[in-house]
Amino acid sequence: MSPALPARIAVVHDWLVDFSGAERVLAEILRCFPQADLFALLDRMPAQARAPLGGRTARTTFLQGMPGVAGGLRYYLPLMPLAIEQLDVTGYDLVISNSHAVAKGVIVSPDALHLSYVCSPMRYAWDQQFAYLDGTGRPQGVLLRWLLHRLRMWDHRSAAGVDSFVADSGFVARRILKAYRREAAVIYPPVDVDFYTPGGIREDTYVTVSRLWPYKRADLLIDAFAAMPKRRLVVIGEGPELRRLRARAGANVELLGYQPAAAVLGHLQRARAFLFAAIEDFGIAPVEAMACGTPVIALRKGGAAETVLGLESEAPTGVFFEEQSAAAVAAAVQRFEDERARITEAACRQRAEQFSAQRFRAEVSAFVAARYAEWVKFRDGARSPGDRAPSPKA
Repeated sequence: MSPALPARIAVVHDWLVDFSGAERVLAEILRCFPQADLFALLDRMPAQARAPLGGRTARTTFLQGMPGVAGGLRYYLPLMPLAIEQLDVTGYDLVISNSHAVAKGVIVSPDALHLSYVCSPMRYAWDQQFAYLDGTGRPQGVLLRWLLHRLRMWDHRSAAGVDSFVADSGFVARRILKAYRREAAVIYPPVDVDFYTPGGIREDTYVTVSRLWPYKRADLLIDAFAAMPKRRLVVIGEGPELRRLRARAGANVELLGYQPAAAVLGHLQRARAFLFAAIEDFGIAPVEAMACGTPVIALRKGGAAETVLGLESEAPTGVFFEEQSAAAVAAAVQRFEDERARITEAACRQRAEQFSAQRFRAEVSAFVAARYAEWVKFRDGARSPGDRAPSPKA
């Protein structure tokens, strides 16, 4: 019989500023372990965004009181490794970190089990460092290169304090192996398939929903539709690229900026197809589109390559393009138009349901229970704990 989970459980998150993808994962982890105490570098989340967390507040670090920290997190990056190591989780038997930056670096007791759900290894310190450095001057660039070098050293070393890793996609599992030389189970993140449902009448409009940062490559979509003036594109989202993209867009492209969830749902339900040009760790927006029965036209890289089923599938849910270029996007749109009769609303919905929050909670609960049972045997001297596990099926 497996031992019961301990009463003392700590959940460690990077920071609480707004409610986005990482916080959705956190909310479901807290639903799995309602007895857990919550820790974070800082907690500046507005009260109206806190409801999915059950109204919980986190125990924080010295970064909580720093001026301008909520809107200027990148300026405090050099202090984050020190800050996360100051969180006191002694006395906890089980520590679960939900990490895309430094949360996995929390220092735990030798008698405690540390499991880390990794949305991504620290992007700016590893494979996206050149994008992070782009546009910096020479003196600043030299300093940032040195800082990122130190962060990589810390990030690699701190991985040794994690007993078992869980990645949010096979793509991230490969990045964990490359950065830390550790294998990870795969548990896909939760998608709110109860909110995102089919409905409404389809319109002759394509849509994308994204934060408008350079790496999201919304510019490729806009340029592609410049070559297809008879097709319409709606871009939903805000970010530093919004003004530049509006200046770039033609008459057939509409940039709406931020839209509330209900408005986003309506656009997804009515869209002809959803477009996605970024390389994401998982990419929740394409799955939300499929939950609405909407086909996806996506780059075949990152998490989208694992969630979307291309035309080679028996029940396709979208069309892939192979490179980040406007020409490739335009060709994929045309291929979709030629083959769209093969892509059904039912197939899209069925695929999205495989990424439900209920499935996430079941897989996380089973993974934690199995690892804790192994840990108890190891702690009591029976055998060594397993570091490798079969990836749960999504």
